[in-house]
Amino acid sequence: MLALATRQPFDFATMLIPVLPWWELLIRGIIVYGFLLCLIRLTGRRQTGMLTPFDFILLLILSNTVQNAMNGGDNSLGGGLFLAGTLISINWCMLLLSRHFRFVHWALVGRPVFLVRDGAVQEKVMHRERITHHELMSSLRSAGLANIEQAKDVILETNGTISVIHRTWA
Repeated sequence: MLALATRQPFDFATMLIPVLPWWELLIRGIIVYGFLLCLIRLTGRRQTGMLTPFDFILLLILSNTVQNAMNGGDNSLGGGLFLAGTLISINWCMLLLSRHFRFVHWALVGRPVFLVRDGAVQEKVMHRERITHHELMSSLRSAGLANIEQAKDVILETNGTISVIHRTWA
């Protein structure tokens, strides 16, 4: 015979008060945030600029995976709200640091890089940034150019988008 699960009486304290100490939730949040920041920076700026459906699915799975590392099994509302506040605070601090210190901005966001400079394709840069010639040509076509010779510079921006500067013919 199928036994019915007994329901525990509703308890505000269990719902609101975190099981783990606040400092452990804070440390877990900082470690996971730092790890994910490094991991995303290592994947390259092109990956962060435009999410494909595969990237979106990976992001959802990744967020669910690291949730347990952050909350340590503490599923209380108070613990979740504390962690959310921790992550937003860390993000806000990173934003402030990157605004005031250029080297922090470059470390967190990176610098724009030339994929084409003065009409010459920068093969090493394209390889390092994992940009294919098909992606480069697609960006040129989106900018209204038919070939590389019509572009003076093509720049991979820090947000993953590709900017094209047209060559002016005198």
